[in-house]
Amino acid sequence: MSDPWLELRRYTQARIALGRAGCALPTSAQLEFNAAHAAARDAVHQPWAVRACADAVADAGWPVLVLNTPLADRAQYLRRPDLGRRLTENSRAQLATLNPTVSDVALIVSNGLSSTAVERHGFGLLQAVTAAYRACGLTLGPICLVPEARVAVADEIGELLQAKLAVIIVGERPGLSAADSLGIYLTHAPRLGNTDADRNCLSNIRPPQGLAYEAAAIKLAYLSAQALRRGLSGVALKDDMPSDWLPASKDANSLDWF
Repeated sequence: MSDPWLELRRYTQARIALGRAGCALPTSAQLEFNAAHAAARDAVHQPWAVRACADAVADAGWPVLVLNTPLADRAQYLRRPDLGRRLTENSRAQLATLNPTVSDVALIVSNGLSSTAVERHGFGLLQAVTAAYRACGLTLGPICLVPEARVAVADEIGELLQAKLAVIIVGERPGLSAADSLGIYLTHAPRLGNTDADRNCLSNIRPPQGLAYEAAAIKLAYLSAQALRRGLSGVALKDDMPSDWLPASKDANSLDWF
């Protein structure tokens, strides 16, 4: 008789229908679990090569800033989430000297809890997001790269850049099925004191197993346009995007950076 659980394994990465060897897991399942656990630990603890990422962003023609939080290393990042939510004095001064015009979106990238995710998917997702915003005609400030940051750092950056929206691409907490997942958080009217209830989140961005770059970017563009039109985000902004919605195509040269 066939085991229906084996058929279900085709549709999920969850550890189901692993079989058994006596009263224990088969050796292959145990080894796969150990490898997944090691990948998750590596994703959390390894540093992010942020300077190499900044060079790649600059080579693509995007203005880029590397900013910092007060954290000394990954170990402190894990122990002090409060410090990951604020910039250093030097980084605040760096933003203050820009004297930017008001932009629609402050776009931020951080390794967060998975350096693996941002190393593997960060640049590809950036390309898709900037293209989607370009198609919508939304303006961007410089792309800000912030190692060892938490989601709320986007509030301070967005406020200092005088942006209408803050969007942060960040490495998500790895699990035993995915160590390389990115999330995107969107906040209208970024400012210190915002809470998670003020944000919208897109999660599990990690093709081919998770959400594709282009699908995430289109969803983000839709939510951004709605947030600007309605003047809100978070629990008050629902994801009611029509299945056939696409940003209106515009001239790529119409995207203003400052």
